[in-house]
Amino acid sequence: MVVNYTEQGWEIITQRAHGLLAAQIAMHWRKQDRPGRWTETLLAVADHDDAQIELEENEDLLLTPAGGPTNFNMRLYNEAHCRRLLDFSLSKSRYIALLASMHTVFLYKKEIATNPLVKPFIDQQLKNQAQWREELGIGKKEAERIYGLLEWCDAFSLLLCRHEVQPEQRTIQISTGPDLQPYQLQQLPGDGLLTVTPWPFETADFEVRVEARLLPQLQFKSADEFKQVFLKTPVKEKSWRLSRAK
Repeated sequence: MVVNYTEQGWEIITQRAHGLLAAQIAMHWRKQDRPGRWTETLLAVADHDDAQIELEENEDLLLTPAGGPTNFNMRLYNEAHCRRLLDFSLSKSRYIALLASMHTVFLYKKEIATNPLVKPFIDQQLKNQAQWREELGIGKKEAERIYGLLEWCDAFSLLLCRHEVQPEQRTIQISTGPDLQPYQLQQLPGDGLLTVTPWPFETADFEVRVEARLLPQLQFKSADEFKQVFLKTPVKEKSWRLSRAK
């Protein structure tokens, strides 16, 4: 989950909600540059964190030693989680599994030097990816281009979820897109609209949204207590409007 500390308490956005926001962003990508398997691509973007179901996790994964909610970037490689994600993905299609597998490699390759379990996992994923690309008739370069779109939308969603839009019209880089070009996010003056430069979307103006919960309680004795408070907390919807700069 994405955890933000605010004056009112913990703002919690689940991993699945963040994935849905990423898919909303992807949905507006310019038509001429969309992959041929567009529906499956959108599903892969939406589902790239689907194995993270916070209400099914225990204290070790859900809470920090201090009793606060665990932010997504505090979590390291977890074999059971990765296997579940890939099983979920493969049950839909090899194409979705290919993109999910590429995402796990992107996330955990940095742990090869510190966790002996990571390299065998990644080696197997690279073999799986080669097999799926051959079966699907997709070249490695094309697969990397498609995954680049998923990674870009993931990064964009996280910027929004983590309150990283910069004030005073300052820019922040989202990521390099599938075309390997850097894209900048900026708040437009006056009306609070956001823009992306260069503009990569089909439409000139659209809105995206995500569901969040604001938990005033800062410390929890157990995962069960956190889950109870989480479920009782009203949902609030956050939204952002994006517009091509004039």
